[in-house]
Order: sequence, then C-alpha cells, then structure tokens
Amino acid sequence: MARTAVRRRLSWQNAEVLAQRRETPRACRLTLQPPNWPGHRPGQHVDVRLTAPDGYTAQRSYSIASPSEQPDLQLVVERLEDGEVSPYLTDELRPGDLLELRGPIGGYFVWPVGTDRPVQLIAAGSGVVPFLGMLGHHRAIGSTILTRVFYSARNADDVIGREELAQAERTVEVTITLTRGAPPGWTGLTGRIDPVALERHTIPSAERPHVLVCGPTAFVETAARSLIDLGHDASLIKTERFGATGGP
Repeated sequence: MARTAVRRRLSWQNAEVLAQRRETPRACRLTLQPPNWPGHRPGQHVDVRLTAPDGYTAQRSYSIASPSEQPDLQLVVERLEDGEVSPYLTDELRPGDLLELRGPIGGYFVWPVGTDRPVQLIAAGSGVVPFLGMLGHHRAIGSTILTRVFYSARNADDVIGREELAQAERTVEVTITLTRGAPPGWTGLTGRIDPVALERHTIPSAERPHVLVCGPTAFVETAARSLIDLGHDASLIKTERFGATGGP
C-alpha cells in the first residue's frame, strides 16, 4: 500500500508554463501550473524530464523556489553550457508549453517544523533557490523565528532571488558576499565563505540553530566541517549539494 501511494504521488504530469523570465544573465525563473499538485514543503524539489522525438530522455532535479502557500510552482534554472536540459528550459521554453515533471520530492532538506530554534541558511550560487521558498513560507505564516541567510554569489549580476532577499523583515537577516568582483558603490561583503566569515556572519553555535547548507559539493563539505569546528551540533546541520558547476 505504501509503495503504491508513493508511486502515485510521484507520477509524471504535464505542467503548463505560465511564465518564463530572466532571473540573472545565466538563470531563468519558470512559473508552472501542474494539474495535480499535492502541495510541497519548503525545500523540496521536482524532477523535470525532456523527451526527444527519437525517444531519448534526459532528466534533472530542480529545487522549488516558491513557498508552499503560493498557488503556482516556481523553479529557477541556471543554464549550463554543456547541459542537456537547462539550455532548453532557459532558451526555448515559452508560456503555454507543457513541461513534464514529478514531485514534490524530498523530506530531509526542508524548513524545520515545530521548532523555536533560530534557523541559519547558507548558500552558494544557485544553492539559494530552496531558501527562497523557505523565506516566502516564513513570511506567509508570520513566523517570529530568527532566520539568517549567508549567501555567496560570483558577482552582483549573479544574485538569484534578489527581490525575495531584499524584502525587509524584523526576524530575517540577509548577508551577501561577492567572490569575483563587486560593482562600484557595493557596501556588502566580498570574498568566499570561509571559517572566519562563518564565525562573523552566522548565528553562534551557542544558540544551537538549525543550519541548512546548499551549493556545490566542495562548498557544502567545507562549510559543514567549518561549522562543526565552530561548535555547531552536527545533528542540527542539514546539507544539499550538487555538481561543481554553479559555485562561487
């Protein structure tokens, strides 16, 4: 019975593309309307599948950028020059097209429910995408949980979710650092997220925050080790990683 239920929930469906807009020079935000969407938890992802005329298929996973309270589904796709899926999604897909997807998937890397601990979100590159949905959820429910975001992007043009990150909230603090050059007048941080930066710009380990880290594998592994060295409880750290592309 349980296996049947999982298969039904994860069955493929054709979602209509409602909108596609440029998020950064290399990334697009897709707004989708799946006909049978069961709802999702902030932090979950979907699988997207493309099928060629000869039957060849290519499949990739993308984090959900929209909060669970929003009726439509949003993904942010970063274009990979040698990718099989992302060039089509960012360059060729148009409103009215149908996109095959299944989900939501994942129950580990999600917003912590029923906690009064502060939450620290740490991201590099497109690793910020699942955190956009979490921040939207935080706003939608009027959460008073202290939440901090520490986000590393290559440069100012590569910042994903700048509108969501800029929305002022009393209990949300966002710190962005640029690793490959800052524009004139930039008053924020520059440089990579290293142990010194983590100690200065994240919630102290003494407050025992929930910590979620998302980004390229090397970034995530280094950040997680540094957090533990800084005294964070490993059981309160959750990580989500992807390949080498998309890092700071």
